[in-house]
Amino acid sequence: MSIEIKSAESCKYDIVSLGEIMLRLDPGEGRVRTARSFRAWEGGGEYNVARGMRKCFGLRAGVVTAFADNEVGHLIEDFIMQGGVDTSWIQWKPYDGLGREVRNGLNFTERGFGIRGAVGVPDRGLTAASQMKVGDVDWEKLFGEDGVRWFHTGGIFAALSDTTPAFVIEAVKAAKKHGTIVSYDLNYRPSLWKSIGGHAKCQEVNREIAKYVDVMIGNEEDFTACLGFEVEGVDENISKIEIGAFKSMIEKAVSEFPNFQATATTLRAVKTATVNDWGAICWHDGKFYESNQYPELEIMDRVGGGDSFASGLIYGFLSTGDPAKAVNYGAAHGALAMTTPGDTSMVTVKEVEKVMGGGGARVVR
Repeated sequence: MSIEIKSAESCKYDIVSLGEIMLRLDPGEGRVRTARSFRAWEGGGEYNVARGMRKCFGLRAGVVTAFADNEVGHLIEDFIMQGGVDTSWIQWKPYDGLGREVRNGLNFTERGFGIRGAVGVPDRGLTAASQMKVGDVDWEKLFGEDGVRWFHTGGIFAALSDTTPAFVIEAVKAAKKHGTIVSYDLNYRPSLWKSIGGHAKCQEVNREIAKYVDVMIGNEEDFTACLGFEVEGVDENISKIEIGAFKSMIEKAVSEFPNFQATATTLRAVKTATVNDWGAICWHDGKFYESNQYPELEIMDRVGGGDSFASGLIYGFLSTGDPAKAVNYGAAHGALAMTTPGDTSMVTVKEVEKVMGGGGARVVR
């Protein structure tokens, strides 16, 4: 039985994401600590999903976020507009000229190479998005009047401050009220939860949010840390042999949260920063579906690979309703996204479908 999704004709948006968007500053092949110039991009775990849906898959996407009203905020806005994502729901907060009260987030990101892993140095304290709170957004207008087929948010945004957990819960409740499908990427980051209650608070918040989620996304660490489902024999380099243990954990999760209509994760074995084995698995309606495998995938920039998996998965459900196709759209899109720089996808749906069909890297002329 496929996921029941509202019709495109009844909604203004195919997808809306809620999350923080930072200015990513990339030293290219070098290191942050020795850089003399940076290339600027936009990026954010939840936003990257909506952006991929619009830019790669051509669907109608919007984002709910907030910026300090200064030149950096409008630079990020310009990147968002270049990606085709609707900016109508961005909130602008007065800037005090120094950033004592509100500012925009920065993310310095090294790609890594070989034995040197990727490094991210976020600078996001007091950001406008992290200060969003219950009552800031007219969810009735968004979900009730405009209409949204699919709403996506995640554990990074929920962990940004004391106010964002309740704000996310308000959002997902409103989405469910109006029949919008809700997906959530657990995206566990222990450093984000540390100052607002740590691991205990993480589980408290995520288990409450989980009650309103239709499609839960996360790896084995996410399900354990955020939802409390332990699994033996699975580490950060999950292998084919260990998938059985991961499946058992998912079965426990869907038993406790019967509202989950699907769950999905990427399966990544890290050999070096630039070579990973890559694939994905999806549970839906009592069955597991494994994607095509991409062994020894060569990676240019791994940041955003999981977000691109999520956008491909969502596109697959929206366009086909078939979980087997959905997980393959996700795995192929995630793989391709990691062959280009920046957080977000630079590929087309035709390229994704070529890879899904086994197409290789011959020159296209």
